[in-house]
Amino acid sequence: MTVWRDDLGEPVELPGPARRVVSLVPSLTEAVARSAPGLLVGATDWCTHPADLAVTRMRGTKNPDRTKITTLAPDLVIANREENRKLDVVRLRDAGLAVWVTVIESVPEAMASLRRLLTGPLGLEVPDWLAAAEQAWAGPAPEPGPWRRVAVPVWRDPWMVVGARTFTGDVLARLGLDNVFGAGPGRYPRLTAGDIRAAAPDMVLLPDEPYPFTAGDGPEEFPAQRVVLVSGRPLTWYGPSLATARAELLSVIGGP
Repeated sequence: MTVWRDDLGEPVELPGPARRVVSLVPSLTEAVARSAPGLLVGATDWCTHPADLAVTRMRGTKNPDRTKITTLAPDLVIANREENRKLDVVRLRDAGLAVWVTVIESVPEAMASLRRLLTGPLGLEVPDWLAAAEQAWAGPAPEPGPWRRVAVPVWRDPWMVVGARTFTGDVLARLGLDNVFGAGPGRYPRLTAGDIRAAAPDMVLLPDEPYPFTAGDGPEEFPAQRVVLVSGRPLTWYGPSLATARAELLSVIGGP
């Protein structure tokens, strides 16, 4: 038996590299599928990438079907501290399953966590996409542009924005942007649209997930700001999309 330690430092004991994997995190589902497609046997309904992924579905990240997961008898279940409930992790471990919990609140943490998972309990070589992602984010942040101060709502009714100690917040900083809600105590503060306007951001980024902001749903609340609709994947996912996320986001926010 080999004992690995996940991002929380918790021991995860396996007889060898995991060959049957259930992922409860969309980003990590894509990371495993791109690196070794045959390993995945189960994923959540929210795991949309790759589009042709054909595995057993386990409901959502917050309400996984633990009975179905146990029936699949995976060698390893992959979870994330933010996206999944501690209760589900505990219950799965109580059922005798090995659960690997990731903690990702910054781009460097994402790279290190992905390396630890892929080369550790999964026994894989560093995939090309991860090496490309590390190189893409290795350089310094660009010089601040005219829309440096930014707010990023991720939900409405109630409005919620990206706050402190988040992966997305770190992405913003590495793009040369200043998150106007990045210094507060909350990771995803609940506010009103008026609160967001009062913070006077130069630019409001509206991603299409988790809330599906569109041209007709969201921008009307911020008439005095530059509003940019963006894909949520390069802004919030920490899997293979990291390889192109920096260039993609800079191309979208770089001009009026």
